[in-house]
Amino acid sequence: MSEEILLETVAVKKRFVLSKKSLFNQGESIQAVNGVSLQIRRGETLGIVGESGCGKSTFARTITRLIQPTSGEIYYQGKEISHLKFSERQSLRQEIQMVFQDPFASIDPRKKILQILTEPLTIHKIGTAEERKAKALAMLKQVGLQPEYSSRYPHEFSGGQCQRINIARALMLNPKLIICDEPVSALDVSIQAQVINLLIELQEEFQLTYLFISHDLNVVRYFCDRIAVMYQGEVVEFDEAEEVYHRPKHAYTKKLLAAIPGKRSAVEKMEGKDG
Repeated sequence: MSEEILLETVAVKKRFVLSKKSLFNQGESIQAVNGVSLQIRRGETLGIVGESGCGKSTFARTITRLIQPTSGEIYYQGKEISHLKFSERQSLRQEIQMVFQDPFASIDPRKKILQILTEPLTIHKIGTAEERKAKALAMLKQVGLQPEYSSRYPHEFSGGQCQRINIARALMLNPKLIICDEPVSALDVSIQAQVINLLIELQEEFQLTYLFISHDLNVVRYFCDRIAVMYQGEVVEFDEAEEVYHRPKHAYTKKLLAAIPGKRSAVEKMEGKDG
C-alpha cells in the first residue's frame, strides 16, 4: 500500500445553527464535528467508528462538500478543496463518490437501473449513449448482478441487490475515493459479509481508497487498515485496526469494545478487573 496521502483534513468543524440570535433569543447551535484532523493514504481503507450522533456521517459529507464545513481545511491530492466553486465541485465528484446507508432511499424508484447507472456519465457528458450503456451493463456484472437486470426498477430487488446497484453507480465515474456511510448496517448479517467481500474485491480491481463509516467495531476491524474512533464530534483514538481492537487507549474505545459480545471479559481483564 502506498504511503501517499490522498486526502487530508485539518481541524474540520461543522456547527449547525438551530435558531438565530436575536434581541430576545441567545440562539442555539450544535457542534456536530469539532476539529477533526485525519489523513487517508492512497489505496487504504480507513474506518471511522462511533455511536449514532457522534458526527461521523456529517464529517464524511463535509469531505464530499454535500455539507460546507464551518471551519478547517480539506486537501485532496494536495489541493485545498474546502472553498471550491460549484463548477469545481462537479469535477471533484468524479473523484470522490459515496455509498449511503439505506439502499432503497438512495435510488430513484421511478427510474430503471440502466438510467440510474448511466445518469452520472450523462451529467458529466462522458461517452456516447451506447458507450454509457455498455459500461453500465459491464458494471452490473462487476458487482455480481445480471446485465438483464438493467431493465428493471429498484422495487424488484432485495436490499443487498440494491446496495450492489448503489456501489455500481458509485464506480461509474472511475473515482479514486469512495466514502461508505454505514453501507451494510441496514442489511442482514449474511448479506453484510457478501457486500463487504465485494468491496474488498472491487478495491483490488479498481485500486480504490475507502473511507468506511460504521458503528460496528467488528466489521471495521475486519475491513479496515486503520481506525479512527469518534466521540462527540472529535477523534479520540486513531491507530492501526488491530492496535485499536486489542490495545485500545481511550476509555470510550474500551466501552465500545466491551459492548461486543464475547469481548467484555478481555477488556475488563486488560483494565485489571475481574472478568
